[in-house]
Amino acid sequence: MLGIKKLDIYILRKFLPLFVAAFFICLFVFMMQFTWRYLDELVGKGLTLDILAQFFWHMGLTLVPTSMPLAVLLATLITFGNMGEQLELLAMKAAGVSLMRIMRPILLVAILVTGISFHFQNSTSPKAQVNMRTLLYSMKQTQPAVEIPEGVFYNNVPNMNVYVQRKIPKTGMLYQVILYKTDEGFENAQIVLADSGKMEITEDKLHLKVTLWDGNLYQKPPFRPGQGPAGVNHPYLRQPFHYKQFLYDFDSNFNMADEELMRNMPSTKSMAKIEVDIDSMVHMSDSLGKRNFAASKSRWYASQHLSKEDSTHLREQLTSATKGDFNKIYKGLPQDEKEKVLQSMKVNIASQTLDWEGMSFMTKENNKMIRRHWVEWHQKMALSLACLLFFFIGAPLGAIIRKGGLGLPTVISVAIFIFYYIINTSGMKMARDGAWDMVYGMWISSAVLLPIGIFFTYKANKDSNLFNAEAYKQLVRNIFGLRVVRNISRKEVIIDDPDYSAMCVAIQELRQACGEYIELKKLYRAPNYLRVFFRYQEDHHAEEISEQLEAVVEVLSNTKDAKILGLLNELPIIFVRSHLAPFNNARWNQIAGILLPIGILLWWRIWNFRRRLNNDMKQIIRVCDMLEPCLEKLSRNNKTEI
Repeated sequence: MLGIKKLDIYILRKFLPLFVAAFFICLFVFMMQFTWRYLDELVGKGLTLDILAQFFWHMGLTLVPTSMPLAVLLATLITFGNMGEQLELLAMKAAGVSLMRIMRPILLVAILVTGISFHFQNSTSPKAQVNMRTLLYSMKQTQPAVEIPEGVFYNNVPNMNVYVQRKIPKTGMLYQVILYKTDEGFENAQIVLADSGKMEITEDKLHLKVTLWDGNLYQKPPFRPGQGPAGVNHPYLRQPFHYKQFLYDFDSNFNMADEELMRNMPSTKSMAKIEVDIDSMVHMSDSLGKRNFAASKSRWYASQHLSKEDSTHLREQLTSATKGDFNKIYKGLPQDEKEKVLQSMKVNIASQTLDWEGMSFMTKENNKMIRRHWVEWHQKMALSLACLLFFFIGAPLGAIIRKGGLGLPTVISVAIFIFYYIINTSGMKMARDGAWDMVYGMWISSAVLLPIGIFFTYKANKDSNLFNAEAYKQLVRNIFGLRVVRNISRKEVIIDDPDYSAMCVAIQELRQACGEYIELKKLYRAPNYLRVFFRYQEDHHAEEISEQLEAVVEVLSNTKDAKILGLLNELPIIFVRSHLAPFNNARWNQIAGILLPIGILLWWRIWNFRRRLNNDMKQIIRVCDMLEPCLEKLSRNNKTEI
């Protein structure tokens, strides 16, 4: 029976607070990133708090679908990482609850989040996009507030550059002022130097009033006939003044733009609206192509001053007269006629080229707009589906790594999301530019995430140690044949001492087995290439020696004698398969042997391991020779005590 159990409630209580917190954190990060993009255009405009509040509200609504996938990934990673670190997953599995059953309540939430994300993108986000883009455009058009810096030219006032050497913010007074005025045109530019001045916005916020004291106004004199060439420089006219005032048009009010200007953007439309508009644009593209074709034909007939029927009849006559060789007509013309024909052809070709370029531009722009609409149509579904895909990555990955908190899960989440964002953005741009098929470009990110989610879910369900560092270290040791050193130390508590008499016998048997193995295998010789790759045989003798060695080490590690412990650390760890064929499968060995470059490298590796195994056997014999007297002495001491 499918119902809500106490286990589901317990898991949801762990997941939902983390999801809400992760969502708002991701939303805040994306909002800050979006704000920084337009910070230079928004700062210094004197915008009121209500305008900024509207802007951030609509911005947040548009970024909700982008924040949801990352929030799902981060929350599921932390939730299952916490449960794995606190051994709660282990307890649930021990009680007979599978991982898929544990994931079920959060899976239902992820499906719900996917639906909410799609609703936002198809309904709420388009309206918010219209409002946000309108506000952003209106903010850009608003004149900046006048904040004159010291020591640099300020050019945010239209038709005027201002330089101020020193200012007093409390009184608003400016000292050593230089104005470069171009409100009457660059030809009638004026330069004003004043000892002091003041700038103020009028009460209606439509004008800027500039008041100056004790200065000079320099203006280029107007050109008059008889004064010489126009390019000759003439001294500027100087007009001293004690008090002067200028008034500039400077609308610093916030004026909301018309929302209809933004409604044609693809991001401001729902899927149904996008489909209708695409159908209209496709119909317009077809009509445009037919009209251009008809216009090209009629333009050619008009340039020849012939009707279509006359042109066809003339072409047939010329073809029959010249037998298809029109060069005869051109060669028979006088030289001046040839030049006229060539000039006429150049003019016609240039005219046709210009017309075709204009038609091509209109067609390309229309096709580009169609692709942009399709991109937005696919993006609404692909971004929603990412919430579900990220769940199947985050939940099993958290169960595998078994690390909670905000440290490692956050790093992994950001890395996975950046990987997804790069693929999604690249595919989207390629599809938008027409380099890739639309479906392929827009769904390549989902196609990449899907097998990753299936792989992680399968590994987590099988309790795989996918991120076990020791397993990878062992794999590297096996591939490169790295030595592993024993590290046996004296135990704090020893219950039973070893039977040194029995261990003397075991040491002798081990030494004898190693000696026989050296004589039998001749490991110092190069291996037979055909026998290695095409006649694979197991080496059970080496496995038995390794088992004997480890049994001796395990028993003698319980001794209190420091010398024996030191000798045990000198015993090597034997690689029982590295000196054999590289694969257990005979077919793979044959393929490796046939591919000579690979086969020779593997053959050389096997020979190195054979020589190492030979040295290991000799080392075991030397250590056994040193261990035997020590064990015999301890055995005699034990008998004496008894």
